[in-house]
Amino acid sequence: MSGTPREYLSFKLGSEEYGIDILRVQEIRGYEPPTRIANTQHFIKGVVNLRGVIVPIVDMRLRFGLPDVQYNSFTVVIILNIGNRTVGMVVDSVSDVLELAPGQIKPAPEFNGAIDAAYITGLGTIKNGDVERMLILMDIELMMTAPDMGLIDSDAAFH
Repeated sequence: MSGTPREYLSFKLGSEEYGIDILRVQEIRGYEPPTRIANTQHFIKGVVNLRGVIVPIVDMRLRFGLPDVQYNSFTVVIILNIGNRTVGMVVDSVSDVLELAPGQIKPAPEFNGAIDAAYITGLGTIKNGDVERMLILMDIELMMTAPDMGLIDSDAAFH
């Protein structure tokens, strides 16, 4: 299998490690409590003003139904650029940027996990000596633009 390696930002949610395309990441910030917005999904914590841009903040732990969501010094917000929109996602911690060649990525098996399988693009394997890490690779753009997120007006995508 050939192809160009791609870079992924790895982050933790509970005991799982996930990876998203680094090209979608604008910046990583410490968590600050956002301004709450009424009548939004429970996993949308609110909005923050990021240099004049109002950014919705999605708590991915709540989105995936993880128990025991805590905010501490490791909690970070990954600011994403998705479909001409800036969105923040709260995760437990950011690990590192990893380069994965196509041969290191396996198709995701069908399973009933916290994430809809449609948002999983594959499983990345990273070897570090004898230790092997599995990274659940997500199509973060597809997930954030899904109608159930309520973040992006479905009509706006076509203008």
